[in-house]
Amino acid sequence: MSSGARDEKSRPGTISRRRFVRTALMAAVPMLAPGVAMAAVRLPGTKPRSLSFYNLHTGETLKSTYFDNGNYVPGALHEINYLLRDFRTGEIKAIDPRLLDLLAAINGKLETSRPFDVISGYRSPQTNAMLHAHSEGVAVHSLHIQGKAIDIRVPGRALVALRHVAMSLRGGGVGYYPHSDFVHVDTGRVRYW
Repeated sequence: MSSGARDEKSRPGTISRRRFVRTALMAAVPMLAPGVAMAAVRLPGTKPRSLSFYNLHTGETLKSTYFDNGNYVPGALHEINYLLRDFRTGEIKAIDPRLLDLLAAINGKLETSRPFDVISGYRSPQTNAMLHAHSEGVAVHSLHIQGKAIDIRVPGRALVALRHVAMSLRGGGVGYYPHSDFVHVDTGRVRYW
């Protein structure tokens, strides 16, 4: 344990210089990059939030209430993490709850409770590197690696409508891939391609 960490624990209620600097830098990031819109999907209150998924690669389905009584439901989050795992390696990563909220908002705007067809959820660094080597459309530092991105379509809804709704929410990045029949959404900065 570093002496800085020891000092933080030994003096309750005090802020170490390291923590102060880290907090100040995080607060300054929006000021350092004016014009970069940050993701901002806000869902109201404590109303339960549910999502349904169909993983095209594994055939698995899931309908889950992932938010209830004002809190994310740990068991439901674990189920979602499993369904959205890297199907090539079996590796599981925690999916950003903001991504789930973005998907719930998309469902609401599309006025559907149909399951999302999942093309790609979490990707391990190995899988992402392999896909990047075979496609210009796969970013080296993809947000899929961080559990902050998903490639989807919604049965019964036009792909262009899904894209439009995702863009209107300004919840992060939106990529449109009509030839591959999916829309990419993520919780990174707001951008479109």
